[in-house]
Amino acid sequence: MSTDVYTLPPDLPVPEDDGAADHLVGTGLPDLVLESSAGPVNVRDFRVIYVYPRSGRPGVPLLPNWDETPGARGCTPQSCAFRDLYPELRVPVAGLSAQSLDDQVEFAERNRMPFPVVSDPERRLGAALRLPTFDISGLTLYKRITLVAEDRRIVKVFYPVFPPDANAGDVLAWLRSR
Repeated sequence: MSTDVYTLPPDLPVPEDDGAADHLVGTGLPDLVLESSAGPVNVRDFRVIYVYPRSGRPGVPLLPNWDETPGARGCTPQSCAFRDLYPELRVPVAGLSAQSLDDQVEFAERNRMPFPVVSDPERRLGAALRLPTFDISGLTLYKRITLVAEDRRIVKVFYPVFPPDANAGDVLAWLRSR
């Protein structure tokens, strides 16, 4: 099991589209305030929300079977790609997972994230939108999904997201095509 959270292993299993996001296009973003690395934020204020299972910390072992679980691995490379492309995206962006606020703040500071990294340990956004989840090691985590909104309504869903480090570029290309 690799603990290099910045590099994707070459043999990651590809997640399959299970239809769990088919209902989202056209859905309004809820009026929902959550804590983030930048203080309280309302999810309605973002055009792009990329939702990920769980970021890792260098030197901390990954959860058992993490690399073998389709769609689990790649949160840090995905987030860093959004960080790197953020100036080109030119829209409000947020990353979100079910991790604690302390985890999100540590992650945002270590990786110099220029946008909020949102903590949703109660999976309130997931409950409001019926976002897909999976269970691993006694935890219920979000499946990786990216939502793009216009006028507080979801207009594009990237699901499943693979490879995770290419997601920010895919979102940028889609936004530019509009």
